[in-house]
Amino acid sequence: MGIASTKSRNRKQPAGRANAPAASRQADAQPLETPVEVEISERAWLIACAAIIALAAFLRLYDLNLVPLHHDEGVNGNFLVRLVREGSYHYDPANYHGPTLYYFAAIFPWILRLLFGSNAQNNYGLTTVAIRCVPALFGIGTIALVLMLRRNLGTIATLSAAFLLAISPGAVYLSRYFIHETLFVFFTLGSVVASLKYYEDPHPVYLILAAISTALLFATKETAMISAAVLVIALVSTQVYRWFWKSSLSSGRTARKRKGRRESGGDSDGGYRRVVERVGGPARLALWLVIAFVVFIAVYVLFYSSFFTNYPQGVYDSLKTFQFWTKTGKEAHVHPLATYVWWLLLQESPLLILGAIGAMLVVLKTAKSFALFSALWAFGLMAAYSLIAYKTPWLILNFIVPLALTSGVAIEWLYEELGKWEVSKRTRWLVLAGILLVATGPLPGVIRAFEQKEINWKTFIPGYQTIDLNFVNYDNDDQYYVYVYAHTRRETLKLVDEINQLAQRTHQGAEAGITMVSPEYWPLPWYLRDYKRVGYYGHMTPSTEPIVIARQDQAAEVQATFGDRYQQVHSGFNAAGNFPLRPGVDLLLYARRELVR
Repeated sequence: MGIASTKSRNRKQPAGRANAPAASRQADAQPLETPVEVEISERAWLIACAAIIALAAFLRLYDLNLVPLHHDEGVNGNFLVRLVREGSYHYDPANYHGPTLYYFAAIFPWILRLLFGSNAQNNYGLTTVAIRCVPALFGIGTIALVLMLRRNLGTIATLSAAFLLAISPGAVYLSRYFIHETLFVFFTLGSVVASLKYYEDPHPVYLILAAISTALLFATKETAMISAAVLVIALVSTQVYRWFWKSSLSSGRTARKRKGRRESGGDSDGGYRRVVERVGGPARLALWLVIAFVVFIAVYVLFYSSFFTNYPQGVYDSLKTFQFWTKTGKEAHVHPLATYVWWLLLQESPLLILGAIGAMLVVLKTAKSFALFSALWAFGLMAAYSLIAYKTPWLILNFIVPLALTSGVAIEWLYEELGKWEVSKRTRWLVLAGILLVATGPLPGVIRAFEQKEINWKTFIPGYQTIDLNFVNYDNDDQYYVYVYAHTRRETLKLVDEINQLAQRTHQGAEAGITMVSPEYWPLPWYLRDYKRVGYYGHMTPSTEPIVIARQDQAAEVQATFGDRYQQVHSGFNAAGNFPLRPGVDLLLYARRELVR
């Protein structure tokens, strides 16, 4: 992967050995690959990394029970419950994503069952906090992977990218969602980082890690094909662009200077040759590539076959899914071409603006191959997904990571420019800190104030947008809260509490019967997972169970079917006494008269 830094190959020579040709060679190579060194101790670097990881962990793990599960989280939770309790999971190519989310989430409850029994599994392993910890940990892991790119981006760029990703409103919001996207992004970046490490140090372990990560990427979502294609195109484009750039740079120079550039690491072809040599020759490299491919196939088959309990049907279905997903978006979730740009402006404006600046810089300066690759990766994904009619906010997470990397490049460039003006190191750090803080707040507030003709000064507080989205307005379907997309309303948790209280009054507990006549009810099956007698009919049906749940437009049918035997349990939220489930869907709760107080 020809996008590596040559920092290790461009070490400064002792003063006594310096000479004009060597200095010339180093000057020629420096703009091509080597990140500018920043005076920062290893201790300071580790403290900064720890602080960023701690901040990211707090935002992603704090009060995971707060937000009710989204419709899709409820569906995923239902798959997980069946897998954990019954050991049953078969991949469905028509409606759902890959199996990795369920198997990673099943590890903790299975360990609890092994050590402490089924009660511990159900009471502590199958909880909202437990299942959401899985994407949260992968979200934190993604930031850790970013911090491994210091050699390729530079100190300032890497720390800035990690910080921006740590506090990104969307990255935090979706890391607290039990959906596939956070795992998908982690495996994408994992494939890139492992491949990059293999290019720099061709140890077989990096190649195998890249194969495993890529296999898990494909076992997470069918859109892996899009990400893989964009990554390949970005890599090829990076090499082609740099070849043209170096060709123009070397025109008119002597063969001696060109040889100096090759010796100092500026020649990417030479880089590839060195990889082959360090591996042990073409034959040995080919052998390890075959082994990596076998590992990829093995991991892919292992997950899609449900660990050989659904072999070979699961593998066939994993390929069949592309027939279904080519039709996705013909009716639902269809949005205009520029939707992602608008959504990014509303909730990820720092990443979009700084990322665009960083992209322009790496195209004009071509200082770092990996930075150029990241820019092509970010805007290539945006272009690819924008061309598809189907658009949802959680797909934005795919852009956020490479945009954060490119944003870091823009911030480091500013640091370097300030240095040229002889600004002190301390002042430069203060300027960068100010930019990072300001970047986390104002623009969305300005847009909102302009649209609503009302200024809310809280929106201008650094970091407030992340706090507001994730802990205050997490179910607000206003257009400014992009990531709140058909989300479950917080009142649903009150409905669940009422159901639990009614069940206790029957003195049957989890044996209490519940009849669901509403055609829309997700994510309620997750919250009712411990009830053994729940009927999800989706239409009006006679019942003698103590609890009935209907949609608001079924009120007349409930009266005609059940008469005076049941009484509505008033929600207290509105005159109709209903429980808002999500925008446009309101539920009514009925119970036998003797249970209503």
